[in-house]
Amino acid sequence: MLQVQDLRLFQQIVRSGNISAAARQFDFTPAAASAALKRLEQHLGAALLLRSTRSLKLTPAGEVFLQHCQNALEALEQGEQALKNLAVDIGGELRLAAPSDLGRNWLLPKLDTLLARFPQLKLRLELGDRVAGLQREPVDVALRYGALTDPALVAFFIAEVPRIVCAAPDYLARAGTPTQPLQLQQHNCLLYMIEERTFDRWRFSGPQGLLQVNVAGNRSSNDAELVRRWAVAGHGIALKSALDMAADLRAGHVVPLLQDYPAPKLQLHLVCASRHQVTPAVLVLRDELRAWVSAELATLPL
Repeated sequence: MLQVQDLRLFQQIVRSGNISAAARQFDFTPAAASAALKRLEQHLGAALLLRSTRSLKLTPAGEVFLQHCQNALEALEQGEQALKNLAVDIGGELRLAAPSDLGRNWLLPKLDTLLARFPQLKLRLELGDRVAGLQREPVDVALRYGALTDPALVAFFIAEVPRIVCAAPDYLARAGTPTQPLQLQQHNCLLYMIEERTFDRWRFSGPQGLLQVNVAGNRSSNDAELVRRWAVAGHGIALKSALDMAADLRAGHVVPLLQDYPAPKLQLHLVCASRHQVTPAVLVLRDELRAWVSAELATLPL
């Protein structure tokens, strides 16, 4: 594999016309510089320099490679500078809205790492499950589940997130484990609601196609975090985003159910009200979210 240091050394040897002089620029011994040049030539399968006791001269292969070497090093330097500039640009205040459960239990520690990387960045995080118009909210960007219906929004797709039916082991020990969706009607289901709408019709796909089950239970809330806590405490069965339950799944606080009957996945987007709000900080957050979600989902027993 080519090493950047070898490319830089080769370029300096050509510039100085002397291996020993180039070696001093890199705090190498002449022997180490000669070995690096030999390693580069062996990798390329061609001699790059004609050596004599008095001078060095590029071979035809060396002349061709030198141009590509210079182009590669210039591109690398430009990339390094771009990253330095990006780190400088990532500053100011980022006003982010996120769903309550996702924000508290999954996103928060990841935002800590982001702030550590960019110390000039300030975060204002608003958590809640109400989906309000971004134009009316004092936020720059929002993390949202579900399909987007407003074409005026600037939306960055993050991932398709599985939803899981899950319950605590002690609940299943008391009430039994459902093996098909219709059996949920004999269980206490923990219900989530937004603006007076209760999500009590759970949909699944299976061998016979799509299936909708009307479920019921003695607990419902407009706070998704509370539904998660009820599930972990063994009060019933919940239908939740796999990201919301990631830590609980790994710890065994809840177990996934009905895995042969997957619920429709949720689309996760990062959304801005306008292009003017797409700042370097927002773009970094978008890229980090994609990496974080991909890594998280790969660890879950789904």
